[in-house]
Amino acid sequence: MGPVSAQLLDLLGYDPEDGTPDVRDLPLIPVGGLVRARDGARAVAVARLASGTLVVVDDRCPHDGGRISDGWVEGEQLICARHGWELEVTDGSCQRACKPRE
Repeated sequence: MGPVSAQLLDLLGYDPEDGTPDVRDLPLIPVGGLVRARDGARAVAVARLASGTLVVVDDRCPHDGGRISDGWVEGEQLICARHGWELEVTDGSCQRACKPRE
């Protein structure tokens, strides 16, 4: 990391050159799609649920801190890839653990 990147990291709280797209620059996300993005310094997961609803949640599983964007969409739930926890998108809570997808 060069001196300019280090200054941006100090100033912004994140590295804008880390390859994570800004949430406002994402292409259309299809039903069942789940992507990693950033909203300023906040890491987010953006998903389109089976109903077509677009949701943006913190990209952190409340169970153990894994990235939600590494998981998948199942109906109206987001599933964490690490341990198969079902994430309730309205409040970010884990509803139950299910078997991880193989």
